[in-house]
Amino acid sequence: MIVAYQSSDLLQAVSRNTSNQIALYGADISLTYAELNAAVSRQAKAWGSLMAELGGAPYPTMALAVENHPVWIVLDLAAMACGIPLVPLPFFFSPAQWLHAMRDAGVSILVTDQPQLFEPLLTGNILNASQIELAGKVLTQFELRHIERTILPDNTAKITYTSGTTGNPKGVCLSNENMLNVARSIATATGLSSGDVHLSVLPLATLLENVAGVYATLLVGATCILLPNHEIGLSGASGLDIRKLLATLKYTQASTAIVTPELLHALVLCIEAGESTSGHLRFLAVGGASVSPALLERAKKLQIPVYEGYGLSECASVVALNTPASNKIGAVGKPLPHIQVSFTREQEIVVNGNAYLGYVGQAQAQDNCVHTGDIGELDQDGYLIITGRKKNIFITSFGRNVSPEWVERELKITPCIAQAALFGEAKPWNVAVIVPRHDASDQQVEDAIQGLNARLPDYARIKRWIRADAPFSTKNQQLTSNGRNRRDVILQNYQDKINALYEGTPA
Repeated sequence: MIVAYQSSDLLQAVSRNTSNQIALYGADISLTYAELNAAVSRQAKAWGSLMAELGGAPYPTMALAVENHPVWIVLDLAAMACGIPLVPLPFFFSPAQWLHAMRDAGVSILVTDQPQLFEPLLTGNILNASQIELAGKVLTQFELRHIERTILPDNTAKITYTSGTTGNPKGVCLSNENMLNVARSIATATGLSSGDVHLSVLPLATLLENVAGVYATLLVGATCILLPNHEIGLSGASGLDIRKLLATLKYTQASTAIVTPELLHALVLCIEAGESTSGHLRFLAVGGASVSPALLERAKKLQIPVYEGYGLSECASVVALNTPASNKIGAVGKPLPHIQVSFTREQEIVVNGNAYLGYVGQAQAQDNCVHTGDIGELDQDGYLIITGRKKNIFITSFGRNVSPEWVERELKITPCIAQAALFGEAKPWNVAVIVPRHDASDQQVEDAIQGLNARLPDYARIKRWIRADAPFSTKNQQLTSNGRNRRDVILQNYQDKINALYEGTPA
């Protein structure tokens, strides 16, 4: 079998960028563009030989479970060169989610730097286990047996899974062109140049970091810093040492980074408490969930160069983004040039262009548009404004439509409320399940709620609330991997207490 290696704008950029410029910087190794190109070529040849031994079978689907490190990108680009569909596995997934993704996508090869986590799960299915030494790291490559072939759309390069909001997630199949369309638009919109230094804060298994962070950086010949999560203050899906993250931004002299709203909130609180900002940071993107305009205003006062964006996996991540040239707080930015936005009669946002190829197991071609499930509008200046999730909007017994995300995000930026979930479908008034911050008292929470109620229209106000038994998390299935409430699970857990609030009995 002769393996025909593929090329792409990204692989071409890596090969032609300044050879002695640092491309990837890790905790224990750095790679120049010349060294990155050579490492990718070596690994692509090794996998090409492996595929040849398979005797002409279709290219295997491969899973990648490696912590943030330069080797992650070497493996990613080598799979791209070989035309191997890649399934990134986040470490914040549960073992059941790992197994679901691998079985669903028909993964026959797993590469990981933490074999002790996967070997017990794969007992009886390991055909061969071998070690790879690459980019200063020792990896384990498991070849698996008893794998059922899964239908993938033509040109599938990456299959991305999120934890979803209900049931098992679907695998979103993307082409290289899907992802590079986003990376090119991001590089242009943010004015990336070879002098930039990008710090990867989010896991590389997150499509947003992989595409808008690393790919965009490599396209322009800049430097990407890839450190293990614990070294920048992150652990698991929600553990955070914000001072460590701020210190990392400073000492790496990062000029760009991507954070979630919760990370931004923590940064704002830290700097408001007296910590200094990083003088090198020029573009801090925030996305993944709804961001409070009040939080963005606080960040602006602290001179944090933060810009909100919006996207989804089915569009290969970013769809719209604020920039220094065009920034409006309260909007998620202007649509990027590679797509167009339209709306249904119900004001659901439809993204036209650069749509995903389809889901795993889907044989038919996907139309080149995505119905996002988000409700919004374009204002007179061309900015996209998101008002809520179509499926989450509930209607009170007075016929008022309420978008719970709007109320929840305002609750979460108060000093004493960490998490909140709002409910009120077919009810005369709304209730909330509240996770207080630290040791906040019931009275402090009540005062924060009343302060917010004074700014809300009557139909969106919270009349009564209950204290959550435990924080919402991915572990208890009450939070998705990107920090969104799993509303059905939260409601199921607190249904009796919520009913008691409406019945007027003790909660």
